Amino acid sequence: MSVVLKVEERATRPRSIRRKLRAEGRVPGAVNGNGIQNLSISVDARQLEKDIRENGLNAVYVLELDGKKISTLLHTYELDTFTKSWIHVEFLAVDMSQETEVEAELSLVGTPKGVKAGGVLEQNLYSVVVSATPDKLPERVEVNIEALEIGDSLIVSDIPKHDEFTIVTDSEEQICAVTEMSAAVEEDTDGVAAEPELVNAKSEED
Repeated sequence: MSVVLKVEERATRPRSIRRKLRAEGRVPGAVNGNGIQNLSISVDARQLEKDIRENGLNAVYVLELDGKKISTLLHTYELDTFTKSWIHVEFLAVDMSQETEVEAELSLVGTPKGVKAGGVLEQNLYSVVVSATPDKLPERVEVNIEALEIGDSLIVSDIPKHDEFTIVTDSEEQICAVTEMSAAVEEDTDGVAAEPELVNAKSEED
């Protein structure tokens, strides 16, 4: 999936220009990779947020700059801790014929048989690293877990192979397991809580 995103080249000095851009609703950013080094740009904040929301983090973003088009992946970004507004974004220029690696979300599909029987699902891995050409990179990898019984687990090598991408995360890493529900705090059979034992208490004879 590819998305065309219009950007503008920006000055790097003075530093106050970044604040000015943000005040105007634009996000300062940079492009690196594939022969491009520290190309300073800015992009409309609302458009960037909309495109990422609709297409995901692993889509190919084709930056349109002065009539030229640069195929990129979203590399890193920074949001304000409190307002969640955009602070900075960096794109990685890519060769569309060369494989690259990104993280993809792991999505567990279905309810395990073991959970229906009273077990508990424990997920240990939430993303995997995948390798593919930029246009084939998945946003998420789905794993069906319906067949898992109590005591069963899934590891990365259990994920079915896919024609368009390869998973490069350690094949022995555990994704999830279905375990027995741990016993709750035992209730007193008489319904009366036992009195606590007093440690080092003085006897009445002292």
